[in-house]
Amino acid sequence: MRVDYHAGEARFIYHGNDGTNMPWNDTAQLNYLLPEVREAVIQTILHVARNFPIIRFDAAMTLAKKHFQRLWFPEPGSGGAIPSRAEHGLTWREFNEAFPVEFWREVVDRVAAEAPDTLLLAEAFWLMEGYFVRTLGMHRVYNSAFMNMLRDEDNAKYRSVMKNTLEFDPEILKRFVNFMNNPDERTAVEQFGKGDKYFGICVLMATLPGLPMFGHGQVEGFAEKYGMEYRRAYWDEQVDGYLVERHEREIFPLLHRRQIFAEARDFLLYDFYAPEGHVNEDVFAYSNRAGDACGLVLYHNKFADCRGWIRASAACAVKEEDGGKVLRQRALGEGLNLSGDADCYVVFRDSIRGLEFIRNSREVCERGLFFELGAYEYCVFLDFREVRDDASRRYATLCSYLNGRGVPGIEEAIREVFLQPVHGPYKELVNAGMFRYLLDARGEEPNLAALDEAELKMVNILRAVKEFTGGSGDETVVAREVSADLEALLRRPAAGLLQDEARWSVLFGWLFTHALGRMVDTPDPAGASRAWIDEWLLGRILAGAFIELGQDEGAAWWSVGIVKILTSHQRWSAGAPGEPLNAFNLLTRLLSDADARNFLRVNRHQDALWFNNEAFDELLNWLLAIELLQNGPDSMLCVLPAIEVLRQAKETSGYQVEQLLEATEKALAT
Repeated sequence: MRVDYHAGEARFIYHGNDGTNMPWNDTAQLNYLLPEVREAVIQTILHVARNFPIIRFDAAMTLAKKHFQRLWFPEPGSGGAIPSRAEHGLTWREFNEAFPVEFWREVVDRVAAEAPDTLLLAEAFWLMEGYFVRTLGMHRVYNSAFMNMLRDEDNAKYRSVMKNTLEFDPEILKRFVNFMNNPDERTAVEQFGKGDKYFGICVLMATLPGLPMFGHGQVEGFAEKYGMEYRRAYWDEQVDGYLVERHEREIFPLLHRRQIFAEARDFLLYDFYAPEGHVNEDVFAYSNRAGDACGLVLYHNKFADCRGWIRASAACAVKEEDGGKVLRQRALGEGLNLSGDADCYVVFRDSIRGLEFIRNSREVCERGLFFELGAYEYCVFLDFREVRDDASRRYATLCSYLNGRGVPGIEEAIREVFLQPVHGPYKELVNAGMFRYLLDARGEEPNLAALDEAELKMVNILRAVKEFTGGSGDETVVAREVSADLEALLRRPAAGLLQDEARWSVLFGWLFTHALGRMVDTPDPAGASRAWIDEWLLGRILAGAFIELGQDEGAAWWSVGIVKILTSHQRWSAGAPGEPLNAFNLLTRLLSDADARNFLRVNRHQDALWFNNEAFDELLNWLLAIELLQNGPDSMLCVLPAIEVLRQAKETSGYQVEQLLEATEKALAT
């Protein structure tokens, strides 16, 4: 005896040992065959279960009692789903006698006892997903409600489904297989498009408990509906590169963090309260945890703007020791595992936009979080951490300063706030507007008003550095020297190295930066100035000015690199203490500087270090430019021989660093 299941006809065929072949749904034999057929079917399933770790039941809802009767044995007078079956109708009492136990309940129990390591996955449409996991105990079920309700923006109804599930047993959420298309439905891009709504639903699919399922061709943006009988695609479709890239940027990183979202024990669903007091059912807001790692997700599934608060969760069933359960709500602070300490601040990152946010821990616990969301806007907050403020109140100051805004990095933002006494006056001098003003002031008789303004602003920045560091330098003397160099620069004709405005702006940036270290008591003021470009984030201000003057971001940071090198080697012609200026000493100092090596593009290939020819020439020209600017034309007689030795050594080096050093040393020996 064997039993075959015909999915297309949604029926089993009984093949008896006596050679009979009879459909299970034959009314005349239903009572007689049912026990034997059921056992044969279950034995077939158990045989498969012992050989495979997963079984998928196609169209499983057709064998649930109410639908089996509706399809094959409709109650008299109901008409039934298939008119031709009306003559085989049974009353509910008659049908229940013939079909006393839900078939799938028996299957699940038998598999649990006899093949416990096999996972049972059911296709259960017609809004039977909850019934299959709650009552019948199926391990996993395809969640068509997810696709249909979110597509149609029936948000209140789907949130009600989630709430009902949480009140019954949150663990059931883990059994849903959420999807946006399947072989029986229109493709995901046809149903959801390719914009923010599609990606918002995708975020929900990737961050809800359960199993996210992507359809074939979904990520690539294919619109052809692939039936299960397809052997190949029939449409000539091209991969949508933008859609793939956006998946890689926004969705795939969330799938790599599935451990935060996959479980249901700490899953909390929140109501989104509008300022008017009502719940906005169009916003899905929930949190989840895995150990100390937390995630908070918000998605607005409506073409509209909204604003509001999340504070407390919907009621969830909590099992007690005696086997009973109680409904419990939890505050947002508890869901995010916050201390609620007034001196603590919670820092978290939006993985979609890459921005970090900071809020006071006690305020989050007592008031919740406020959000403004646009049409189909979504946020996924991760990497929650609490930091305790100290006597300086740095985090409190930053939290107040940002007032809810996000920044690339909280710790870096704290540095910016801390550095405002220096950044303020530095930005007054180092900005695109000031640089353009100075460019317009060039000539044999420079604009004295521009020079006076630059000197006054230089005094301000030097005084700010002096107060910030507790130094003792004389800001008026240093500012006067910088102003004299600036005047000499503005008198020079726009030729040679200074043939374009980008190079002029680099020299302006260097002039207003290289002398800052003279405000502190240090034997190496140039080193202090160079260090502050990074430590005080002055490089970012320089890059911003260069970008506003027309450079792209890469070129702007390349220009910042030049300012760093010239700042470190601003007195290169004087040589190092205890050694004379010569080409070899200059070269070794440059090659020991990481900024200079980066500028020269020093790289290792086939066991040799190489450098860039053009970059080497340009670096020598920059060194000559600041020498001419600081010491005038007469100094050229002293430094040009060393520069010329380096140029000649470069020509014979084959652009290898080792050979460049050897050629330079050999030239000095002769």
